[in-house]
Amino acid sequence: MTTRANPTIAWRATSALSAALLWTLSIAPARADDKARMPALVPQAYTQECGSCHLAYPPGLLPARSWQRLMTGLDSHFGSDASLDAATAQPLSQWLQAHAATSRKLRAEPPHDRITQADWFVRKHRRVDRAVWAHPSVKSAANCAACHPGAGRGDFDDDDLRTPPGIDPSVARRWRD
Repeated sequence: MTTRANPTIAWRATSALSAALLWTLSIAPARADDKARMPALVPQAYTQECGSCHLAYPPGLLPARSWQRLMTGLDSHFGSDASLDAATAQPLSQWLQAHAATSRKLRAEPPHDRITQADWFVRKHRRVDRAVWAHPSVKSAANCAACHPGAGRGDFDDDDLRTPPGIDPSVARRWRD
């Protein structure tokens, strides 16, 4: 004698699992291979205000406490006065903290809240010569887009690296893990 599963119970179980999965995906920040991606909805003020001086970094590159300190210290933001009015700063700060790093690898607070001094950043860029950071086509380690064409989307995939103009391709080959 064979026993048949009740199709109603199976349908309900499948529906419940599907709903739970969709809910989980809708609240989780988008990540690929434990790398922070830019959230789907980015406040226009973030792109305009922060992106006017540097890459509007994906918030998942720093932990929430780092973003909180950065946003409360905009009057002395790495040597510049990047002050914002409270009506702009407060929602941006909340958005940054809500989408901040949560993975074990990224959530450690880097020295001086600098992405380029985070352990994971230093480890990933250990083969990049200091002369590359100083090259006119790169300017600094903070210029992610010089080598990562998808940096604005939070795509830092090693397979998509490009060699900045003026950098010897033989030097760039050493960067690839």
